[in-house]
Amino acid sequence: MQLEDSKLLFHSHVKHLQDQITQELFKLDPELVMIEDLWQRQDHAGHPGGGGVTRAFQGTLFENAGVNTSCVFGKIDPLFAKHLPGSGDEMWAAGISLIIHPRNPRVPTVHANFRMIHQGEKFWFGGGADLTPYFPYEDDFSAFHGVWKKALGSQYDPMKKTCDEYFNNSHRGLEMRGIGGIFFDHYNTGDILIDGQMVKRLSEHFIESYFPIVKNRMNENWTEDDEDFMLHRRGRYVEFNLLHDRGTLFGLKTNGRVDSILISLPGRCKFSYQYKPKVGSPHEKMWSYYTPHSW
Repeated sequence: MQLEDSKLLFHSHVKHLQDQITQELFKLDPELVMIEDLWQRQDHAGHPGGGGVTRAFQGTLFENAGVNTSCVFGKIDPLFAKHLPGSGDEMWAAGISLIIHPRNPRVPTVHANFRMIHQGEKFWFGGGADLTPYFPYEDDFSAFHGVWKKALGSQYDPMKKTCDEYFNNSHRGLEMRGIGGIFFDHYNTGDILIDGQMVKRLSEHFIESYFPIVKNRMNENWTEDDEDFMLHRRGRYVEFNLLHDRGTLFGLKTNGRVDSILISLPGRCKFSYQYKPKVGSPHEKMWSYYTPHSW
């Protein structure tokens, strides 16, 4: 019963967090338009397998964003099941996943997700948060990482290292998609109550980590060069999400809802042959930060 109670509590928590983040978005962008979509899925055997709540946003400040929750269960593809830490071909998973792409290049893109998974005799937690800025505001980077340092204490360094190593385009020489954050997967100390409380507490720091940065930068003017750089970096974001992101693969392999999975992609992006920012520009400086740094 402890496991089942923990699953119910975690699902309830991510739905509450979804509401809190939605409120913050509307506070900063009153013209924001939200499309809420309640969806259901079938499991691998064709039986009812849960679903979720997708919230898609478009506005003046936030060009496009998604704040989604889901709770899915039932049979999964046995071949895919072999790649998971648990046993058997039945699974339960609940979580929140969000992506926010602002229109102003002086405001960073952010991604976060927190999830709980149960398969066979095993359960585990995963998730994290990472920042993709387009302008070299080092104070913002330190502020973002500072929140997670405060939240995690001694656990911050290993989770930062995992994030640096995961959120990068390995096909481009380990170029990170942003300036990192924290990331963890298969987290299980053996005490489901302590683990659940840790992940819940951690997820509650997301609002503090991001929205103050938005408030500080949202009214800044930007140039065409700023926007061009942002669109090219969004192109790199697309490359990572389609080529390397395990969450994208997990959603597709478990018969998730495609539009809800790909809502992480930006509304606009650019690809140019051998793109490089202008020499001596703030964008060239920003490019140098897409490698592991201490903040």
